[in-house]
Amino acid sequence: MPIPAISVAMSVYNGERFLGAAIESVLAQSFADFEFLVLDDGSTDGTRAIIAHYAAHDPRIRPILRENRGLIASLNQLLDEARAPLVARMDADDICRPQRFSRQIAFMEANPDHGVIGSWSEDIDENGVLCAVSGTDHPITHDDILAVIEQRSPLCHPSIMARREVLLKAGGYHSAYRHCEDYDLWLRLADRTRLANLPERLLLYRRTDSQISNRFSIEQHIGAAVSVLAYRERSAGRIDPTEHLAALPPIAELDALFGRSGVAREVRATVARGLLYSRPAMTGGGFTLLLDHIADGGRGTDLWRTVPRLLRFGVPHRAFRLAATLAAA
Repeated sequence: MPIPAISVAMSVYNGERFLGAAIESVLAQSFADFEFLVLDDGSTDGTRAIIAHYAAHDPRIRPILRENRGLIASLNQLLDEARAPLVARMDADDICRPQRFSRQIAFMEANPDHGVIGSWSEDIDENGVLCAVSGTDHPITHDDILAVIEQRSPLCHPSIMARREVLLKAGGYHSAYRHCEDYDLWLRLADRTRLANLPERLLLYRRTDSQISNRFSIEQHIGAAVSVLAYRERSAGRIDPTEHLAALPPIAELDALFGRSGVAREVRATVARGLLYSRPAMTGGGFTLLLDHIADGGRGTDLWRTVPRLLRFGVPHRAFRLAATLAAA
């Protein structure tokens, strides 16, 4: 069969609720020369039946059905099996605008020095209703991306189109950075190729209570903080000590991993302050991290402002404990 221009890479796990709409938005693209790899990562709901239904009606869909191995293994398998020189990511609960692929492939053809192009997005809720705009749009140019890349992820992962060869040469997705594998990848690509975003809202990004940023916020923040430190090591010409790890060690062991003191304290401070507004984190394991940060010498009015926030979160005993700890410090 002829090589398509684009390989669309979608991994699904128990995604029956939104999967049909996501698939249909890909099939409705104005640019039609693509293969659509849909990998079912061992779902236990009706996901496989939905994939089979659409595959029976559109030969561009290539189902990949197997046991559960997790998202990072799935993303790397999709990269390996893609036949096109360009790979477009897509999540199983989002929706593409019809012109997404045509806009992105035109950019890639006009800018051969760029390895990844993302786009702006719009948030939708579980019912597909547009949410109020909040936060800052992703930076547009490569220089703008470099200016913020140590503070936040500069690309919306399910919106990107990338050169497959560039991703493979960078090593694909690293298993150590579970729940922030995309951010780590952008950091590793930043000195290998140019990254950019189209200032067009080509993706509807679905916000749900069950998404990773809510369920695994602590692990995600820890991984992001360590990935920035690894980026700084590489930028300074030093070896990235996380490069071949299957999983990150506990925070207390980071000084030994990086070969210098203060790394664990820095990560703990970054993570603790990044979780102050997260209800799941502050009512869960993030509170212990916050207390450890204070024991390390953490101070500030933002920590005191967390006391009434804990009351609003419904954990008054933690509010009193935090106030007592700060007063004693």
